[in-house]
Amino acid sequence: MPDFVTPEQIARRTSAAVDAAVGAGRALGLTVTDAKVLHDLFSVVVHLAPSPVVARVPTVLPHSAGLGSQAPRQQTELDVTGWLADQGTPVIPPSPLVPREPVQRDGFSMTFWQFVEEDRGKEPDYVANAELVADLHAALRAYPGRLSFLSAAEPQVVTESLVLLEERPDLIGPDDLDRARREWQVLEPLVRSRPAFEKAFPGVDLQPVHGDCPPANIFPGVDGKLYADFELVTLGPVEWDLATLGPDLESAYNRGARRNGMRPLNDDVLSFVNAVGMLRTISALMLAPQLPPLLGYLNPAIAQWRSTPFAGGFTSG
Repeated sequence: MPDFVTPEQIARRTSAAVDAAVGAGRALGLTVTDAKVLHDLFSVVVHLAPSPVVARVPTVLPHSAGLGSQAPRQQTELDVTGWLADQGTPVIPPSPLVPREPVQRDGFSMTFWQFVEEDRGKEPDYVANAELVADLHAALRAYPGRLSFLSAAEPQVVTESLVLLEERPDLIGPDDLDRARREWQVLEPLVRSRPAFEKAFPGVDLQPVHGDCPPANIFPGVDGKLYADFELVTLGPVEWDLATLGPDLESAYNRGARRNGMRPLNDDVLSFVNAVGMLRTISALMLAPQLPPLLGYLNPAIAQWRSTPFAGGFTSG
């Protein structure tokens, strides 16, 4: 049973990620003399100053996520974000100063992005951001590349985590784990199979979606808001991007959808993605030993999950 990392271990992990980013940046020809950590949670985000380049280095990952599995997903993110930028969509784009591909160094796999100055005086307006997500979906509909169906749900990670959590009663009790496993038996077939999803939800269209709570991943740049962090970009229903966010943000999204001539959110699909989202929350408990503060976010959500209908009310029959 792995222990929770200490602050000293987190500091060493961050330092190693910074060193790798600096070394990779210099190897690509960038001038880096004053690297600054901008963000450190699931990834270490480093401004490779004075170059206008930011490196994002994932550091908190599922146990099965090796370099070989990270790079294809990172390349997809770079491809989608670069295409959006080329279409004039307001995104944080890949850096034009280095090749548009992930770089592996010292056991890390990283990507490089254009540095954008943050407007730190603004509080995030998640309701307004949710309405903007409809604009993003409208732009993504034309993306010509191939995307995997609901890869953002990370079904293999959920499956593996629900097995590993049996050995972690310090993270989840047996009754909760039993319910989560039974819910996953109902939901997993629809997550893994596009035909199964389409049979369950006939007429619900699929398209490229952000994949990772876009209302919380809109960056407040000094010159305006920018969509960011497409690490989990996927093919799925638009409802996926509003999973577990509640009625206020759902209503805001619907306003944006109407403005773009798009359909409103489907209540049945919302129930499904909310249920899947909660199981992803439970599976994230396995990351808590790497990131102890995570429990402060996960446990309240799990407490709320206990009061919700089994599998979001969805049944396989």
